Amino acid sequence: MTPERLRIDIDRLVRRLMELGRIGAIEGTTGCARLALTDDDKAGRDLVWTWMDELGLDITTDGIGNVVATMPGFDPAMAPVMTGSHIDTVATGGKYDGNLGVLAGLEVIETVLTSGRELQRPLAVGWFTDEEGARFPPDMLGSLVYVGGMPLEQALEITDDDDVSLGDELDRIGYRGAAPTPGRVPHAFVELHIEQGPVLEDEDITIGVVEGVQGISWTELTLTGQSCHAGTTPMRLRHDPGYVAADVTTFVRQLTADLGGAQVATVGAVTLTPNLVNVVPSTARMTVDLRNTDDEVLQLAETRFRGHVAKVAEQEGVGVETRTLARFEPVDFDARLIELVETGARERGFSFKRMPSGAGHDAQMFARICPTAMIFTKSVDGISHNVNEYTEPIDLEAGANVLLDTLLALTEMEFA
Repeated sequence: MTPERLRIDIDRLVRRLMELGRIGAIEGTTGCARLALTDDDKAGRDLVWTWMDELGLDITTDGIGNVVATMPGFDPAMAPVMTGSHIDTVATGGKYDGNLGVLAGLEVIETVLTSGRELQRPLAVGWFTDEEGARFPPDMLGSLVYVGGMPLEQALEITDDDDVSLGDELDRIGYRGAAPTPGRVPHAFVELHIEQGPVLEDEDITIGVVEGVQGISWTELTLTGQSCHAGTTPMRLRHDPGYVAADVTTFVRQLTADLGGAQVATVGAVTLTPNLVNVVPSTARMTVDLRNTDDEVLQLAETRFRGHVAKVAEQEGVGVETRTLARFEPVDFDARLIELVETGARERGFSFKRMPSGAGHDAQMFARICPTAMIFTKSVDGISHNVNEYTEPIDLEAGANVLLDTLLALTEMEFA
């Protein structure tokens, strides 16, 4: 006989999401701010750790602060089927981005443990440090170190805008652990995440079956000119980095129209110095975010962007310093796991569609070392990285149940 189909406890999952969301709550909103390795991040970590410990899970913390909790009672040499995400947020974050993937994974494990279902291999859930990259670039930093994509020593030396190192902050909050990096290779990895976009809601589809993650290129430009009086300096004699920043902003937007397809571009941060109404700025610092599912097109976008920056800066007599904050190639997820996610959605009676991820996720790092997939659930109005981020409980439940089915199937699946 086929074992009874398990279902997660949506009330318990929502209760935990709300409790975690109260840590770092932004007054007057439903959002929260837990930048990586801040006091609020520590408080969030401590809370989730407590929930893991109450279930009797085997918990490890590695040198970059990644935490993984594994079902007990199995041969320690047996690779687990892993799920998870992150619990750090951006400064204007919501309750669901990342948090859902961790707490739904914990919910799946609790559902299995309380059911008494015996598994052939253990389940594990983890959270990974500084996924957002909002404090210590690049994003997905913890999972990057976990899979061996960056040496631990290099990551520990990364500093934030206040010149505070990641390693010092890990020590300060007590989350520099002893587990080695790179970490243990999972049997497979599946991440549940809110879509963070409007497609599923717009098309009234319940489950996004994620085929891969588009490539990401983050660049910081520091433009140096000459500060002078806004009224007395003729336009022809100016060296205005603010003008160059504005020109670059317009150029990268036009670049998306020229390249078409999946190309997107964003100028997310611009800082002018001295930032006064009647003074031509001396410096402008800005970020440019380029993304595409096709790496050849992304490289073309980068080339055209760099060429335009050099051209307009030379014309204005402004110096340019360029720093790469992140560069990740597009990632394709495992076809076998994609099929499992589709099967789970179909058997639960949910509508679904295959789609790419426009955002970066920890899963794209795990795709380097093991079979990997992602599941998307709806975001109301497509809003994320915003205090108004919201997903309906019915969609949280659907995503978590598909995650449950997928993970259970993977405990019985062997890979060549």
